Amino acid sequence: MKRLPTIVVVFAISSVVGLAQGGRAAEHWVGAWSTAVVVATPVAAPGGRGALPAAPGQPPPTAQSQPPAAGAPAPAGQTPQGAPVGPPPGPPGPPPVRNFNNQTLRLIVHTSIGGDRLRVVLSNAFGTAPLVVGAANVALRDKDSAIVSRSSRPLKFSGSASTSVASGAIIISDPVDLALPPTSDLVVDLYVPGDTAASGSAVTMHTGANQTSYVSSTGNYAGAETFPVATTTGSWFVLARIEVAAPPAAGAIVALGDSITDGTRSTLNTNHRWPDLLAKRLAEANGPRMAVLNAGIAGNRVLLDNAGPNALARFDRDVLSQTGVTHVIVMEGINDIGQARANPLPSAADLIGAHRQLILRAHARGLKIYGATLTPFEGAAYFTSEGEAKRAALNEWIRTGREYDGVIDFDAAVRDPNQPTKFLAQYQSGDNLHPSDAGYQAMANAVDLSLFGVKNTVAATR
Repeated sequence: MKRLPTIVVVFAISSVVGLAQGGRAAEHWVGAWSTAVVVATPVAAPGGRGALPAAPGQPPPTAQSQPPAAGAPAPAGQTPQGAPVGPPPGPPGPPPVRNFNNQTLRLIVHTSIGGDRLRVVLSNAFGTAPLVVGAANVALRDKDSAIVSRSSRPLKFSGSASTSVASGAIIISDPVDLALPPTSDLVVDLYVPGDTAASGSAVTMHTGANQTSYVSSTGNYAGAETFPVATTTGSWFVLARIEVAAPPAAGAIVALGDSITDGTRSTLNTNHRWPDLLAKRLAEANGPRMAVLNAGIAGNRVLLDNAGPNALARFDRDVLSQTGVTHVIVMEGINDIGQARANPLPSAADLIGAHRQLILRAHARGLKIYGATLTPFEGAAYFTSEGEAKRAALNEWIRTGREYDGVIDFDAAVRDPNQPTKFLAQYQSGDNLHPSDAGYQAMANAVDLSLFGVKNTVAATR
């Protein structure tokens, strides 16, 4: 009994310290949205060689394309991702956004789980100099660039309204109270007071966001209800993750992949990427709250750098360091296979060896990791019979090797049963490589939710 007051005092001190650091006692933070970052690079002219083709009914997303790896230009008639080039070039459009000078970015993201308290993670992973952010703000989105009145919350960093993100580093904002519904749009404003082009430092970003965001005219408009749009962009800049305070049982699933995980050729601004559609299923199901974090990069490979670091190189940053991660889904290898064309290397054995490395590293952190089969690609610009043999061998190992903790058979979900090396017509977007919206939905529907301790539901077709 004599020691009881001491125990109480220690507990009280611990609680006060936690609150003084900007948190609440025993808060459990989980990523609600995330993206895999790359370095800003030049892009091809509209409709020209190297530009991604537009999905039906969409303008060519030239600001979202990626160049081939150094020393490996795309063959004539192909993009670095292996899809046919788009239609003949139309009138020149504005150059894609890559740098900012005394401007505010209004970035639109679509979260998975929600919460009543959130914080924002900024990244200068590829910068060679500190990046100054003069002001930051979060709000619920109304429509286009408009925010919901009274939802605006200024962000602070260790109590300061501005911050400097060190070269190669991330910075986490102080938490703010905001009721964020699950699967909803959030607006993140970042005011960049300096001239990023003059600094000579690369800008960290995610191309191919398939989401329209906004760049202001000159000035600080963080939190402004009326946002003066100077231009739009199809990329996210500096922003790496949104985190929410969640119940202790909540976790996060990281989807590691390439353009098919990134949602290439899904309908713009509709969040029809398969990870988004999986998040919607999980939000409607009974069980622990599970976030879905998209770590897809269009053009990415497992073994070689191309449109971002290879999957083995980026696994720590894009998967293991995600807040609250409990599970991983891996769907990677089609670009290694397709861009090799008839070359025997990398072989299926090389790719299997790389997947084994991902499994070992996930298990070392106590994560469950699931292998997703590669979808068909006959008819794509970089299809070869040699590549198809590699895809079949890798898929067979994923299905039967019993090394992954479970299998998600995306191939079976979208292939034509009469021509299994091809998509069902309604499930491919027109390039024989990327799914249509219906194809992405079929992929999301193919995921067994019980892999994450959640009761399965019947998913909608749209």
